[in-house]
Amino acid sequence: MLRRLSISVVVALAACTPGGETPGDTGEIPTGTVPAVEAPPAQVPDQRPVVVFVGTSLTAGLGLLRDEETYVARLSELGDSAGMPFRAVNAGVSGETSAGGLRRIDWVLREPLDVLVLELGANDGLRGQDPAALESNLREIILRTRTRYPATPVLIAGMEAPPNLGPDYTERFRRVFADVAASEDAVLIPFLLEGVAGVPDLNQADGIHPTAEGHRRLAHTLWPFLAPVLEDLHRP
Repeated sequence: MLRRLSISVVVALAACTPGGETPGDTGEIPTGTVPAVEAPPAQVPDQRPVVVFVGTSLTAGLGLLRDEETYVARLSELGDSAGMPFRAVNAGVSGETSAGGLRRIDWVLREPLDVLVLELGANDGLRGQDPAALESNLREIILRTRTRYPATPVLIAGMEAPPNLGPDYTERFRRVFADVAASEDAVLIPFLLEGVAGVPDLNQADGIHPTAEGHRRLAHTLWPFLAPVLEDLHRP
């Protein structure tokens, strides 16, 4: 009787797993007990064109409370609204001259870009520097950019020199931007500060750097020149 009971127990245990083995016998985890691990969602590449803004404190947004108030950020909002989104890279540096922009352009070009916007010259004019040097620096920046990324669209923001430097200087200074744009096949924005310069309500206490509302005006001044470039880039 005892032997029959023993045989019955063995048969029952053998029926627990295929081949008569229990999980404890093999050290294996039974199929179906491992929790499923979901694969992480695939990263969607950012296909937006990259627009790099190289400039002075005007581009950097000196005196503003938030980066979102700069004309660069405002332009990005305009691009979104127009169905032509782009990734804006603000490479503005307070106090920058055209020579300073030239010194750091190779560093800026380490990352790919689709459009270059140059806002340089304001500090050259404030310091009364030679317009010929400004012209040379702008040309070299464009040359280095297109050597690295051929056929890159370039926009040049025109500036005005202080009137106290005399009519000859101010005319030579003004002409630099138009001459470089024409010879280098760049888009000229005649005067970035159009409608903002000299308007107290649109400038900070120093009378030089625009307020948040002033920057919004700058974005709307620049947008008609940037929009056609973006339209070409978004065209299939």
